[in-house]
Amino acid sequence: MNSTYHTGELKVQTKVGAVDAASYIGRTIHPVIAHVFVDFIQSQPMVILGSVDANGMAWTSVLCGQPGFMTVMDERTLRINTLPDDADPLRESLRDDNEFGLLIIDFSTRRRLRLNGSVVLGNDGFSVRTRQVYSNCPRYIQARTHEWSNDISPPSRVAPQAASLSEELQQWIRTADTFFLASFHPLGGADASHRGGFPGFVQVVDERTIIWPDYNGNGMFNTLGNIIEYPNVGLLFLDFEQGGTLQLSGTADIIWDEERAAPFPGAERIIEFKIRKVIKTEKATALRWKFVDYSPDNPWF
Repeated sequence: MNSTYHTGELKVQTKVGAVDAASYIGRTIHPVIAHVFVDFIQSQPMVILGSVDANGMAWTSVLCGQPGFMTVMDERTLRINTLPDDADPLRESLRDDNEFGLLIIDFSTRRRLRLNGSVVLGNDGFSVRTRQVYSNCPRYIQARTHEWSNDISPPSRVAPQAASLSEELQQWIRTADTFFLASFHPLGGADASHRGGFPGFVQVVDERTIIWPDYNGNGMFNTLGNIIEYPNVGLLFLDFEQGGTLQLSGTADIIWDEERAAPFPGAERIIEFKIRKVIKTEKATALRWKFVDYSPDNPWF
């Protein structure tokens, strides 16, 4: 692509009147990893991954390791010295030249960095050849601090895949203040992003449908631009206290109706997500997070 944005992003920017703003902020997107990002990347214990599987379904996953497990090899290469578990739906997608989106987020400082590019698979890890690198603002990130668990009980346990949410998982989602979202575009590649708000900002409509508000963001409309042309998306909810994960894959639809968005203060539109697959994993990571406070930007219900 010659443009910073693909056709889906341009469609949404045009629809909401954000073309000029997006053009301006698009100048912050670069193909290289700037020096100012290197220490940040290499000091982090977690990265969020987003991509699609062999069937075109999108998934979001998390990888963790002691600081240094991510290494900037050169201005276009990020090395990650671990791999997802064999049961993770993105494990088989880690193949040479496949597109992945990465989100590196520090909850304690509310700092986040997005890197999108193609995979080079290696022994006991992989590299990402960057195509887009850019930082995002701190809005809607709940502050947390982390520590490593000393639990030596059995490793992660993956529940059988399901096609709908149990009552337990519905409650998990209703009380969540954070989730991560993977989206994809055939020309633009994969993307991983963050969503946050007060508990209750994600609502369960039924066992196969959830909705959430789309708040004012960076004006690029990367995720919505992907959805409008390729609706398959993947969601990841973290159990911050116990290290579990909830991965959902399905399709998303942008609801532009102002009346539908009205019950969500601060919402500019809402997203409706239809679930196709559900994967719950206990003890997916050894990271444990302690809540500090909510983002001051969260709209009040």
